[in-house]
Amino acid sequence: MRLPGSRHALFPPTEPDAMLSIGIIAVLSYLIGSIPTAIIVAKRVRGIDIRQHGSGNAGGTNVIRVLGWKVGVFVILVDMAKGLFATMVLARLMYGPIPFENTTPFDDFTIVQIIAGCAAILGHVWTLFAGFKGGKGIATAGGMLIGIAPVEVAISFGVFALVFLISHYVSLGSLSAAIAFPVTMFFRENLFMVDIEGYHTLIFFSIGIAALVIYTHRTNIGRLIAGTESRMTSLRPGVRKTLTPSGEA
Repeated sequence: MRLPGSRHALFPPTEPDAMLSIGIIAVLSYLIGSIPTAIIVAKRVRGIDIRQHGSGNAGGTNVIRVLGWKVGVFVILVDMAKGLFATMVLARLMYGPIPFENTTPFDDFTIVQIIAGCAAILGHVWTLFAGFKGGKGIATAGGMLIGIAPVEVAISFGVFALVFLISHYVSLGSLSAAIAFPVTMFFRENLFMVDIEGYHTLIFFSIGIAALVIYTHRTNIGRLIAGTESRMTSLRPGVRKTLTPSGEA
C-alpha cells in the first residue's frame, strides 16, 4: 500500500542514491549532447560527411554553408533542443536532495539543471560518436540557457545577429554573443538594478560558459586577427570539398 506523499516518504533517498542520480543525469545529458546532428543530417540529406566539406566542422553553420539555410537552421534547432532537453527533462530524474551542501541562492533542482546543461554542452563539443570532435557549443549552450536566463539569451542572440549582418563573420558573431551574455547580466543587475535570482552564482557560471565558447573558437580568433577568416556571404547551399575556417554552432 502506497503511503500519502511523495515516493521519498516510502523510500527515503540516501546519499549514494543521490550521487548515482546525478551521475546518471550527467552521463545521459552528455550522451544527448553527443548526438552529432550535423553529421547525421548531412549524411541523410546529401550522403556526405559534413566534416569533409566547407569548414570541416560538424556544426549548424557549416551545414548552412554546404547544404543551405533550411537544413542548417534545422540542425541548429535540434542542437538547441539537446541543451533544453537536458535541463528541462533529464534533470527531473534527480532522486532526493543533492548530495552536497548547496551554498548558492538556487534550489537543488536548478543546480541539477546547470550540471545537466553543462554535460550536454561538453557532449556537443567533444562528441563520443564522432571522435570527440563536435561543434563549437553555441547552439546547445543557448538551449540550456533559455530556461535559466531568457533575457540574457535574447539580448545575446540580438548581438550575434547584428555583428553577423555587419561583418558576415559567424565566428565573430558567436564570440560577441558569448561575451554579451555575462556583460548583459552584470549591467542588468548593477546598472539597471534588476534583481536577478541567483545573480552572484549565475554571473560566474555565465563567465565560465563564455570562456568555454572563446576556447572552442581559439583558432577562429587567430584567423580573425590574421585577416584570413572566411565570411559567409550567401545562405545558398554549395557543397565544396575545400575546407575553410569559420565558427560553427
